[in-house]
Amino acid sequence: MDRAALADFLRRRREALQPGDVGLAAGVRRRAPGLRREEVAALATMSTDYYTRLEQQRGPQPSPQLLAALARALRLTGDERDYLFRVAGHNPPASVSAATHVSPALLRVLDRLADTPALILSNLGETLVQNRMAEALFGDRSGHTGLARSEIYRWFTDPAERSRYPEEDRDRQSRAQVANLRAAYGSMGPQSRAGELVRALQKASPEFAELWERHEVAQRFADHKTLIHPELGPIELDCQVLFTEDQSQALLVLTAPPRSEGDEKLRLLAVLGHERFPAST
Repeated sequence: MDRAALADFLRRRREALQPGDVGLAAGVRRRAPGLRREEVAALATMSTDYYTRLEQQRGPQPSPQLLAALARALRLTGDERDYLFRVAGHNPPASVSAATHVSPALLRVLDRLADTPALILSNLGETLVQNRMAEALFGDRSGHTGLARSEIYRWFTDPAERSRYPEEDRDRQSRAQVANLRAAYGSMGPQSRAGELVRALQKASPEFAELWERHEVAQRFADHKTLIHPELGPIELDCQVLFTEDQSQALLVLTAPPRSEGDEKLRLLAVLGHERFPAST
């Protein structure tokens, strides 16, 4: 671990960012350039004291999980993320885990979407980042582990995952989930995480196994859907999608036409927040 290089890199990347770059309000006039240490710590969900010690060359070696959180908070590119891991004494993430490193370009868009639900997904349906409105609508999706990180896996193994969709729309959603996984499987190959997901679902879900044999292939696309919120009831929303260049990640943005019932419910959702509506388990 090169403490001096790590500290200098973190400081310089922090000073290169402005609050607006990460979705924060500028607030009062700042004496120093860039983000404050406490802001980076909050974005990376670590203590300010821990982050400060890293910049002062006196902290313990950070874990790969903390480094991944710092890479996201500081909006690092893939090359910058790999450098961060190396100076911290770790090997850069393998391609399997590197695929979940959120695209800085998508993060910049997400940072500017405060008044409508938006989230970034991997091509396996894993929620990588979600804004406050998305948490209010879907619940906090960050607690899932293993195969259950994929909404495709949860859709076919956890009945509660379907509760946010009207019953008459669930068959269409099942086909869309399988078609999306088929597209990922085609690009990643049978020995990839997509292949692992397919094999697990073929054993766990007869419905999935039957749909998989249809060989339908389609990536997530613009859609009109109805989502059921536990307090506000059905909400009709339009879903727009922005992909990264390699199609490995997608930003989903959910909106409603101005002055529509869906728009009114989104306004209520913004006021109510997400604390009263935990994620389904």
